[in-house]
Formats: sequence, C-alpha cells, structure tokens
Amino acid sequence: MVDYDEGTDVFQQLNMNSAPTFMHFPPKGRPKRADTFDLQRIGFAAEQLAKWIADRTDVHIRVFRPPNYSGTIALALLVSLVGGLLYLRRNNLEFIYNKTGWAMVSLCIVFAMTSGQMWNHIRGPPYAHKNPHNGQVSYIHGSSQAQFVAESHIILVLNAAITMGMVLLNEAATSKGDVGKRRIICLVGLGLVVFFFSFLLSIFRSKYHGYPYSFLIK
Repeated sequence: MVDYDEGTDVFQQLNMNSAPTFMHFPPKGRPKRADTFDLQRIGFAAEQLAKWIADRTDVHIRVFRPPNYSGTIALALLVSLVGGLLYLRRNNLEFIYNKTGWAMVSLCIVFAMTSGQMWNHIRGPPYAHKNPHNGQVSYIHGSSQAQFVAESHIILVLNAAITMGMVLLNEAATSKGDVGKRRIICLVGLGLVVFFFSFLLSIFRSKYHGYPYSFLIK
C-alpha cells in the first residue's frame, strides 16, 4: 500500500494521476490492463472489488453488509414533514400552485446534480487536498477524471450566480418599470453572467488540459 503524500515517485512510475488505485501484480510477468481495477467505470462497491480480486487471484471474499435504515428513515421524515405541512395549511393550499416556489425547488435540484453531488455520493472523494511539501490546499482537482467535494460547492455557486444573472437580464427586458432601474438591472445581470461564466470556463480549462478557448479569466 502506497500513500500519495509519501510515495509520489511510485505514482509517477506507474503513470497514475488519481487515488485510490487498486492494482494486481501477478507472480510472473508484468501487470496487464485487466490487472488494474477500473475504478472510474465500476466504482467503489465492495462486491465489485471482491469480484475483481476473485477473477485475478482466485481468492473469494464474501461481503456482509449490515442493514441500512437511513433511506427508510429519511423517506419517513420527508413524508411526515410534507403531510404535516399540508395538514397545517389544509384551509389554504394556494402555495402548492406557486410557480416561483416550484421553480426554486427545481433549480436547487438542477444545481445539485450538475455540480457533481451525485458523483460525490457514489465515489466519496475528499473535501480538498493539502500538498504535504508546501502546505498548499487544492480545492480543484487537476484531472478531468476526478473532483473534490469543495469543487462541487464552487461549481454550484458559479452556476447559481450565472442563473441569477440570466434572471436579472430577463427581468430587465420584460419588466415595465423605470428605464434607469432596468438599465442598472441589465448591467448587473450581464456582469454576473460574463464574470462567473468566465470563472467557470477557466476551471474547465484547468481540468481539461489543452482546451483552447478562454474568456476574460485564463
């Protein structure tokens, strides 16, 4: 077992740019492509890892999982919360038809999914990475094949800011208020879209090396 902070030369020798990585070294010959566990495609599931070990070594590992009631408890709490809210507001259910409320809920779901929260839930990456040599903390993973939890939060905020800018631009174009106020709203919305989209594109460039395009921020 090699830790990246203590054995970066081993990672470089084996051409590995992400961790963890599971490799099988056969008793004879060099490791083949199948001797490296395809973590990006298969994931962290213990059953899949045990099956891969059995295929490469004929060592069979039985996986026993304790019962997990967290999903059932969360669902019961959600149903109870929704039921209690509907009961308390049973005489006034107009909030169900509130388009703004449903739009906010939909946007929250979209931001969570497009920022990679589901990927974090499946893969369980670290929040950030601290370089042991200089103490510098990285919140953006340098590879396009992985990400940090902090990176997801940053992408979520950037997407939310760009969306806010688009909403302000739409409000400035469709509202019938004072012209000066609409012009200010338009400039603020345009500034949000331009700056934060440029920031988002710069993160994309840092992860997909060789991407040729940039906008304001490189």
